[in-house]
Amino acid sequence: MSEKQVPNIKGNVVSGVLFGIGLMALVDEIIFHQLLQWHHFYDRSTPFIGILSDGLLNAFALFAVVLGLFMFADLNRKHNRLMATWTASFFIGLGGFQLFDGLVNHKLLQVHQVRYGVEVLPYDLGWNIAGAVLLVIGIVLMIRTRKQRQAG
Repeated sequence: MSEKQVPNIKGNVVSGVLFGIGLMALVDEIIFHQLLQWHHFYDRSTPFIGILSDGLLNAFALFAVVLGLFMFADLNRKHNRLMATWTASFFIGLGGFQLFDGLVNHKLLQVHQVRYGVEVLPYDLGWNIAGAVLLVIGIVLMIRTRKQRQAG
């Protein structure tokens, strides 16, 4: 980035968060919905609707990953990539999606649980603690990055 160019902090944040959300959604979909077959995105209807909801989640996830990467490539092309900000945002996206899924989808809306036929508390704790750890990593990195920008 040239000295006269104003850094595109917002673009780096949006790109990183979108990529993180999309990647975590794909990890969730591929591992828990397809490989382990623990649940579908929407389990309160027929198997057809469950699989349809998985497909819609996959489409959303792929869209978020591709858009985040296109934005990243554009930032890179314009020499406006701030890797530390982007990485912090990526972790915020990962953890934000995981916590949203665990707290809103699993508990508040009850569209599905992590797993059925087992004591769900350990799964809920693992799911939400993992999301919180990723989110905290992102927030700490973002605070550190902001302090470095202000100092430099």
